[in-house]
Amino acid sequence: MPNSILIIDDSATVREQIIRILESYNLFSRYYEAEDGLEGFKKLLSSQVDIILCDLEMPRIDGFKFLSMLKSRPDLQDLPVLILTGMNDRDRKIRGLEHGASDYITKPFDPEELVARVKIHLKIKSLQDDLKRSNELLLELSNTDHLTGLFNRRYMMGALGKEVQRSIRKGGNLSLIMLDIDHFKRVNDTYGHLQGDVVLQKVSLLLQKELRSYDCAARYGGEEFVAILPDSTLKEAVFVAERIRLSIQGAKFSDELAGLNLTVSLGVACFPLEGVSTVDGFIKLADDALYRAKNNGRNRVEFQDPGEEGHPP
Repeated sequence: MPNSILIIDDSATVREQIIRILESYNLFSRYYEAEDGLEGFKKLLSSQVDIILCDLEMPRIDGFKFLSMLKSRPDLQDLPVLILTGMNDRDRKIRGLEHGASDYITKPFDPEELVARVKIHLKIKSLQDDLKRSNELLLELSNTDHLTGLFNRRYMMGALGKEVQRSIRKGGNLSLIMLDIDHFKRVNDTYGHLQGDVVLQKVSLLLQKELRSYDCAARYGGEEFVAILPDSTLKEAVFVAERIRLSIQGAKFSDELAGLNLTVSLGVACFPLEGVSTVDGFIKLADDALYRAKNNGRNRVEFQDPGEEGHPP
C-alpha cells in the first residue's frame, strides 16, 4: 500500500531538503507540506497520512500545540509523529515526547538517520494497523452468527439492554420483534440440514432488508430471530412485522427448494411498559405474543395484549 507523509515546518528549505532525501529512497508516494501546526492539522482532516514530521518552533500553532490537537482526536492519536528539533534542545525533546511524539530527529539532518527512523516508525505503524484490523475482525466474529451473518444472541442481549436503559432515561419508545420459522423441522426432515441452512440464510436476508440501517437484527437461536427497533411505537413495529411476514411468505426458492412455501410467525412488544423494567421481562412480552401467533394458526403477527395486567391500553 502506498505511504504518505506530512511535513510541518515553517521553512520551505527544510521541507524541500526532507522531501529530497526521502524521495531518493522511494518510501512515499505522496508528500504533504504545511507551514505550521494549524495548516498541518487541516491537511490531516482532508488527507490520508501515515507519518508526520513536525518542527517544534513555528508561528501561530507550534509543534506542542499541534501534538495536543492530535491527542484530542481519537482517530488521529495513533499517527506516528517525529519531532524536528535542534542538537542541544534536550528539554524540548523530552517535552515533545511527553506530549505524544513518537520520536525525534535532530537538526541538521543526517540523511541515513532520518531515513532509518522514518522506516522504523512506518514498520511499527504497519504492525499496529494489522493488529487493529485483526482485533476488529475478532470482535466482529465474536458478535456475528456464522451462518446468517446477523448478530448473535450474546450481542443482541447487550444491545437490547443498552436500548432499554436509553428508553428509560429519555422516555422514547423501543419495540421488539420475535420471529419463528413455521414448521422448520419439516424443512430439515424433507430437504436436509444443508438446505435448511439455505432457508435460514434467506430469512435473515429478507429480515434485514425490511429493517432500517440502525435497527438490530439477530439470530436468537435455531430458527428464531429477533429485531430491535429503536424509536418505534407498537403500531409502527407491527406494521414492520407484517411487512416481514409478507416478504418471507412471497420468497421464491430454486433447485431442491423450488416447491417450498415458507411462512413465519411473529410476536411484537413495545417498551416502556408499566410493570416491566427488565430486558428479560421485555423479551417475555414479545415471546408470549409469538406463542399466541403460533397457537392461533401460524403465519401471522401478534402483539402484546393490551388487556393483560400491567400493560397500557
